[in-house]
Amino acid sequence: MKVRHIVMWDVAGTRGSPGHAANLAILKQAFEALAASGAIPGLLKLEIGIDYSAADYACDVVLFSEFDSPEALAVYQQHPAHAAAKQQIGDIRIARHQVDYHFN
Repeated sequence: MKVRHIVMWDVAGTRGSPGHAANLAILKQAFEALAASGAIPGLLKLEIGIDYSAADYACDVVLFSEFDSPEALAVYQQHPAHAAAKQQIGDIRIARHQVDYHFN
């Protein structure tokens, strides 16, 4: 059974400021590099989106990813390349929300 893994973050800095934009770029680059590496077995799709709505309740960034199985998601979560991406975003992440669900 396939799995979708959705993560949303808020990043440090005031929306629209150069610091906030730099933090968004760091996060986006870290996860795009992870997807481009091809290092994660079972990772079918990974997409990063930056919010443009400016709604006060919106998160700054969303990660949309698909895995071929719950086991593949578990491998991803423990994979050294994923750990490196998480370390890279480190302190710029100020909030995180996650949903994992099965789909066909």
